Amino acid sequence: MPEVDEFNTLGIPDHLDETRGIIEHWLEEYQNAEIGNYVFAVRLLVKEQFIGLIALNLASQKFKSGEVWYKLHPNYWRKGYTTEALNRILDFGFDELKLHRIQAGCAVENIASIKVLEKVGMKREGCKRQILPLKSGWSDNYHYAILETDERKRSV
Repeated sequence: MPEVDEFNTLGIPDHLDETRGIIEHWLEEYQNAEIGNYVFAVRLLVKEQFIGLIALNLASQKFKSGEVWYKLHPNYWRKGYTTEALNRILDFGFDELKLHRIQAGCAVENIASIKVLEKVGMKREGCKRQILPLKSGWSDNYHYAILETDERKRSV
């Protein structure tokens, strides 16, 4: 779906075998004693329907930080699901993994993602110029973060 790919630098697999390879790589990482990347399915509770992904990629343990990313099917945009999933992954990062800082980035044109990040309490810390290689060309990227001591907002 082109709208999913508009602000996506990860890419969308072209076929099922490519998808399998990505998932197998993630599963191999989970076999390590020290997990560096957590990728979760976002599902509707009522139907157990898969609607997207959300992930927390960890920095070295010394820094007690991580970075989040997410992708949801466009049929589920603007319904609060991304905000709910992001709140849950912040809880996981701070409460379970005992992180100090969680950050995220998004293209400056990605207004919906900006709203989600700010809705959960993340603060904009800066902007990197032309760092994202999007299909439409190079894009600037806003950087957001939230600390374990910051207020987390629950607006869902």
